[in-house]
Amino acid sequence: MFEWINFTIMILSLIIFSVLYFISTMPVTLSERRGQKAWKECRNLRIIASFFELLVVLTPILWIWFPIPELDWKIFSQWWIGLIVGSFITIPGGIILYKGVKDAGKETLSPSKDTKMYSGIYKFIRHPQIAGAMPMFPALGLALNSWFLFTLFLVYIILYMPIMKHFEEKDLVKRFGDSYIQYQKTTRAYFPKWSVFKTQIRKKRK
Repeated sequence: MFEWINFTIMILSLIIFSVLYFISTMPVTLSERRGQKAWKECRNLRIIASFFELLVVLTPILWIWFPIPELDWKIFSQWWIGLIVGSFITIPGGIILYKGVKDAGKETLSPSKDTKMYSGIYKFIRHPQIAGAMPMFPALGLALNSWFLFTLFLVYIILYMPIMKHFEEKDLVKRFGDSYIQYQKTTRAYFPKWSVFKTQIRKKRK
């Protein structure tokens, strides 16, 4: 019985997190209908979304002890293999996520119309927080040695990442105008261009 409760909480948390975070990335669009209070509402939605994101991480861990037998398909013969493979994805993803959060500053949880376009890791990729965090979901499925969880989270990021990027960037264009349009042309969303690395290295040498 508990395994189905845990499963239900996981799926509902994933949906609620996705919807709330999605809405929170569009403060300018929302402010067109709701005025200045939309910025505070987006902050509140993002904080609430973070809570459900935590549940999305915790409920699969409980799957170790409370799996659904019909969906309990093992990937590796030894559980520690999945832990190692998952760690190879999670560790670099966590570093990228940390850099994205650090360089975005307060904007990570509290979007503000006064925020300028970011620097740091954002010079190389437009969405480091997504690029770092999203692959960690299927990596969790690998670490927990579950085909079901791995497939569920892989399908999730394949569907969610492009949708969220599309609508978030429409809002960022409204917010930053031509500067962001030019930024889109020179900087990739998730994977950096080698030419960008070379440009930044030359600037540091000067």
